Amino acid sequence: MAAYRARSEARNAEARAALTPLAPGERPGPLRVAVVLTALAGVGNLIAYAAGAKIAGKHPAAGGIVAFTVVMLACAIGMWRLWYPAVLGFMALLAIIVILFSLFLIEASNLLGLLVPPVFIVGGGYLFWRMVRVLGRMQVPARPGR
Repeated sequence: MAAYRARSEARNAEARAALTPLAPGERPGPLRVAVVLTALAGVGNLIAYAAGAKIAGKHPAAGGIVAFTVVMLACAIGMWRLWYPAVLGFMALLAIIVILFSLFLIEASNLLGLLVPPVFIVGGGYLFWRMVRVLGRMQVPARPGR
């Protein structure tokens, strides 16, 4: 067991050494995609509500719409400012979305229910995977002499 831990820690140290901190003003591609998706989700939800969209035949309560919009826009702003908890929170939401659409796929009863969930599962999973490196680079302290 000790040999396994030593090998595992050696691999972890090697991976950490390969990470370079984000340069000032650097916004990696996956982070930009995450910011745009989050901002679009917040603004799009508000526009849909203002246009009179209904869910299950009912107009949703304004409080929930406003709260969702505020959370999404705050998350987008936080990620753009490279705020670690905002990126981590977005990744948690991505994980929840992937799990939720996996459950939707299990109970799919028509062609649309069979085609839409894999798009969200694959897209969300891929973005989550790419955001892991961004999150790691955000945590790396600046090295002396760089």
